[in-house]
Amino acid sequence: MQTEFEFMLPRGYVDANGDIHRKGTMRLATAADEILPLRDPRVQQNSSYLSIILLSRVITKLGTLPSINNKVIEDLFTMDLAYLQDFYQRINMSERPSYTVRCPHCNESFEVPLDFLLS
Repeated sequence: MQTEFEFMLPRGYVDANGDIHRKGTMRLATAADEILPLRDPRVQQNSSYLSIILLSRVITKLGTLPSINNKVIEDLFTMDLAYLQDFYQRINMSERPSYTVRCPHCNESFEVPLDFLLS
């Protein structure tokens, strides 16, 4: 069973040195990943903060960053945050995550596994 999935952020996280980090790895979530953040006062005050904490727990790598924490996730561009939230749902809610794509030449629809979407 695959428990880690690679991703490529649309824009990328820009660190303090101006370096852009786009390629990363996310692991499958555990029950604790979903339950423990609910005790955090920031989540109790604003339920939207749950996704920040949750993503900081399940993203195991992002570029060359030494660690991923809430601040890194907070500083992502909105497009990247939305991408990661969708990616999280896809890998945790289905057996074999994939996207439905359409061929620009023949207009045929087909499924592409997530692990083939890295660029």
